Amino acid sequence: MRNLALRLMYDGTDFHGWQVQPNGITVQECLQDAVEKILGVRESITGCSRTDAGVHANDFCCTLRTESSIECCRLTGALNAVLPDCVAVKSCKEVPLDFHPRYDCKSKRYLYRIWNSQAKNPFLKNYAWHYKSKLDADILNEQAKQFIGTHDFAGFCSSGSSVEDTVRTIYDCGVVRNGDEVDFYVEGNGFLYNMVRIMVGSLIEISEKRIEKDTLTAIIESRDREKAGRTAPACGLFLDYVSYGEAEV
Repeated sequence: MRNLALRLMYDGTDFHGWQVQPNGITVQECLQDAVEKILGVRESITGCSRTDAGVHANDFCCTLRTESSIECCRLTGALNAVLPDCVAVKSCKEVPLDFHPRYDCKSKRYLYRIWNSQAKNPFLKNYAWHYKSKLDADILNEQAKQFIGTHDFAGFCSSGSSVEDTVRTIYDCGVVRNGDEVDFYVEGNGFLYNMVRIMVGSLIEISEKRIEKDTLTAIIESRDREKAGRTAPACGLFLDYVSYGEAEV
């Protein structure tokens, strides 16, 4: 038995998230179909995260357990030949059998893109939230620093999650402007269901004066979902990078 770590990137627009579901096509199912075409068997594939419908990935790690002796470089090329254009395999590397893409992950970095202009951008309609009112990126960057540290983020988790431990550590986050695009970035040891999108929604509501400045710390401590901001649309969210520390794959 071999354990192969695949690094992917994908456009999540037409997918119902990563994990196989009965009601729609997912990235995991798409990859399993491609592997089956190449190896002739339906192999087990495990992902590092469960991205939601419409969410994208610049970097996603998953493992493929197989008895096949196919070389990693050949498998990478073969998968890219049969996968749809919205999914690409960046690399393939054999890793120890006990390596797990989710539990061995040291940190994840997310990027959320906002197209901040009165005029829509047709090229970004599936890849950024079109928000028309002017945003002050410097103020939002200052406010975002309240997320940094180890906190109980229960108030930044959508209902429907079965996770019991809602404590997460945020290593870094901020907001930057590049022309008409405003980007929110955040890196942490893990994230709850819709956590990043609620972070973004909370910053937007600070801009709208629905949430007072310098109150995010108190909102986090309250653990009350109703006090945090709305959930930003899925289209602007990208899983940007997954880190495994010294055991980089």
